[in-house]
Amino acid sequence: MTRLHDPGYRGFASDNYAGVHPEVLAAITEANGGHQVAYGEDVYTAKLQEVVREHFGAQAEAFPVFNGTGANVTALTSVLPRWGAVVTTTTAHIHTDENAAPERVSGLKLLTVPTPDGKLSPALIDEEAWGWGDEHRAQPLAVSMTQTTELGTLYSIDEIKAITAHAHERGMAVHMDGARVSNAAAALGVGFREFTTDAGVDILSFGGTKNGLLYGEAVVVLNPEVSEGLVFLRKLTMQLASKMRFVSAQLIAILSDDLWLRSASHANAMATRLRGALEGIDGLEFTQATQANAVFAILPSGIADRLRERFRFYDWNPGTREVRWMTAFDTTEADIDAFVAAIRKELSA
Repeated sequence: MTRLHDPGYRGFASDNYAGVHPEVLAAITEANGGHQVAYGEDVYTAKLQEVVREHFGAQAEAFPVFNGTGANVTALTSVLPRWGAVVTTTTAHIHTDENAAPERVSGLKLLTVPTPDGKLSPALIDEEAWGWGDEHRAQPLAVSMTQTTELGTLYSIDEIKAITAHAHERGMAVHMDGARVSNAAAALGVGFREFTTDAGVDILSFGGTKNGLLYGEAVVVLNPEVSEGLVFLRKLTMQLASKMRFVSAQLIAILSDDLWLRSASHANAMATRLRGALEGIDGLEFTQATQANAVFAILPSGIADRLRERFRFYDWNPGTREVRWMTAFDTTEADIDAFVAAIRKELSA
């Protein structure tokens, strides 16, 4: 097939735009050839369980799925009864960007609370965590936090422990949407276990696509006591891959030889470079802390559209002219420098 795109072009719209990490492509190739039993009874999915336990503890179990929406919906469905509700933020991906999949596919209720930095706290959870036993109210039986958040901010280990302790005292399970969990671990300077299993998180949506996978995420059960039926729910939610070995091989690759850390650390560093190069420039205002691989800023009227003639990125809030810039594992220093030069030129004009 003739290549249809410019492989040298990189924008700042999403880390989903990046290609596949070469080491992940190599893993797919290694997993190819011959026959392996379908639907997860293959040697790669078995090996994945060993690798996941190394990162998350002996009790952890991974269920590979196709995408993040599927991971979130399947995970939350496994920890809730039909009358259950999830407390989360108004900016949470499960609320704003999954086309009501949690409600329509799973039938669960989302109870959202506003937060300026995308992060939950025990006090914020209590704004919606009430009404147990009231037959007129969906029962708040789970909390879902995103790490890193949709606003690019980062929960500390102590903040996660406070949330999980508070939720567990109220009989609520804790789910972590880890679409960018590798970026979070890199930013915190710890392994995954320290802010998931050891911090009291019950179930995790482990993200891979935003960190160099072709496709594929995983539901990782950290506390088997709160989750049930995943082996059935994965199929019911249309997330069971027949050729699962190719999803599992990618997850093994990203979790081996510190590839997750190398890729995420680089993406974070590129966002830090972008932020640092733009600090103090007249006409540009940052709206969130840059703690991983996202930069949020407000630009003067018309600037964003002119920049988008060369560099793709998204408006976050068109009403306030807030934009979001994302970096990825393959963003280069030259990419950052060219983008910064373009921003400076437009602002000076």
